[in-house]
Amino acid sequence: MKHILGAVCGASVLLAVPAMAETTLTIATVNNGDMIRMQGLTGEFTKANPDISVKWVTLEENVLRQRVTTDIATKGGQFDVLTIGTYEVPIWAKKGWLVPLANLGADYDVADLLPKIKDAVSVDGKLYAAPFYGESSMVMYRTDLFDKAGLKMPENPTWDFVIDAAKKLTDKNAGVYGICLRGKAGWGENMAFLSAMANSYGARWFDEKWEPQFNTPEWKTTLTTYVNLMKDAGPPGASSNGFNENLALFNAGKCAMWIDATVAASFVTNPKDSKVADQVGFALAPNTGLGKNANWLWAWSLAIPAGSKKADAAEKFIAWATSKDYTKLVAAKEGWANVPPGTRTSLYQNPEYVKAAPFAKMTLASIDAADPNKPTVKPVPYVGVQYAAIPEFQGIGTQVGQQFSAALAGSMTVDAALAAAQSATEREMKRAGYIK
Repeated sequence: MKHILGAVCGASVLLAVPAMAETTLTIATVNNGDMIRMQGLTGEFTKANPDISVKWVTLEENVLRQRVTTDIATKGGQFDVLTIGTYEVPIWAKKGWLVPLANLGADYDVADLLPKIKDAVSVDGKLYAAPFYGESSMVMYRTDLFDKAGLKMPENPTWDFVIDAAKKLTDKNAGVYGICLRGKAGWGENMAFLSAMANSYGARWFDEKWEPQFNTPEWKTTLTTYVNLMKDAGPPGASSNGFNENLALFNAGKCAMWIDATVAASFVTNPKDSKVADQVGFALAPNTGLGKNANWLWAWSLAIPAGSKKADAAEKFIAWATSKDYTKLVAAKEGWANVPPGTRTSLYQNPEYVKAAPFAKMTLASIDAADPNKPTVKPVPYVGVQYAAIPEFQGIGTQVGQQFSAALAGSMTVDAALAAAQSATEREMKRAGYIK
């Protein structure tokens, strides 16, 4: 309650005026660098919107997915803004679980969003989440170690080249490993990498009749190649490493190559974060000559759960965090190289960004090369590069990820992991009515 002095019939009296009601937004997000940076800049938003305060719930990727999915499916109402990806948006929008974003403001410029990313977070032409950053995946490599070994990274390398180089660049006595790849179990952790890798080897999750395909030679080649490569040239304990763990290893100078999200590029080239910042090169994710590279398409995006009592305030926050002005704010505080990438056409036409970000061209080329509608060599009944956009995938992908992580750890053979993946996936697809 505020008190102001007023005059009634010439006498001074104290009038009680209700204070502006404060809305607290609870925002669930992932513990990735760009999101951590956004939290540090939230004061700029609350300064411009004094009637809104923000409470952050920051979680590891697998935990975030679990918590947010449970909350929205049970209408728990714990969160006002959700950080979700291109997998969840179309599925949840079709279930009526998300609020369409129709009031992002006159200067938001939805038309500026990169077409592939915009399509991935839209249903029937309506935007159901605003992309905070977009990514594909690519090879990040140590130019100094390549030079020392007399190796030259092609712009579009084959898996044979990458495997050979990884073995040559491994120096376990010096604590340097030829390659770092995701091994931590999770449909969005190891299975994001392995599904994209499998696409490049001509494998697929399901055939046109929704029959699981883990019993095919293409999957056996993919998983055998991955496990052998990591045994020969990967770091110890790789089955526990996801995106953040490998980022830390690369930045500490422990990895000659790392194939992962393009968004990592600004962190590996930032001297504040990386010991090897000025010795990093970039190339497209590898291929086997079949016409598909091992690169995915993803956007961490902000969305509002249906039934939210704070949708107006939530949309204001989302508009701020995914706007061109937010990009300028990060550029002013952290430099152009560190702005959230992969969402807006204008960023890749900005000479200041292109000059500051040596990875800009490769990031855009990787995003453009990913095709969620034709993710692999053979036809598939699903949409999605490193996932199948069906509600059952989250559970299936996690189960398969556990089998493949066990194969990497050596507690299971490749054949046993593939057999377990096949039977678990068949069981779930029968239960869901896709196959008999």
